[in-house]
Amino acid sequence: MASKETMLVKKNDYLTAGIHIGMKTCTPYMKQFIYKIRDDGLAVFNLQKVDERIKIAANFLSGFEKILVASRKENAAQGIKKFAEMVGARAITGRFPPGTLTNPSFKEFFEPDVVFIVDPLVDDQIVKEAKKKRIPIISMADTFNTVKDIDYIIPMNNNGKKALALVFWILAREILKKRKKIKKDSEFKLKVEDFGE
Repeated sequence: MASKETMLVKKNDYLTAGIHIGMKTCTPYMKQFIYKIRDDGLAVFNLQKVDERIKIAANFLSGFEKILVASRKENAAQGIKKFAEMVGARAITGRFPPGTLTNPSFKEFFEPDVVFIVDPLVDDQIVKEAKKKRIPIISMADTFNTVKDIDYIIPMNNNGKKALALVFWILAREILKKRKKIKKDSEFKLKVEDFGE
């Protein structure tokens, strides 16, 4: 039997970042990632499943050259910029200019191979455009999120700054390993704090 220590980070790092704390509302699709409902009504994510999904997302993203990582969520801005810088992605924080993916005459027009967002609800404009262009969409998703147009989700607390920073940090490290830019974890010199205080 595989030991639980094959997680990308120590279980405690996930817990400290609050990655596992969901909301009181849970959509039917998200139920499969829930470990339990706390006495106060908050859903708690299954860390093993969260970890597995982050591994798969890193694997998938590492195969693309043109990644667009974007979100209007302020809490994610620092993580998005740092992640983009580390893996050579395009970052858009704040308002997403309509037409970025669909209007070739728009000066900021960009045709990514894959789109990575933080919240399907807040980032709905990106989802609409990526879907129209048949660009695969990866998204972080909390328990209340509806994920009908998302191709792959990472179930997690997508509001907490520490949770977002940790996931961007892990993904950047794992993508660089998959691309053979670094060989082992210790070669990744950035701290989680670099992705969000």
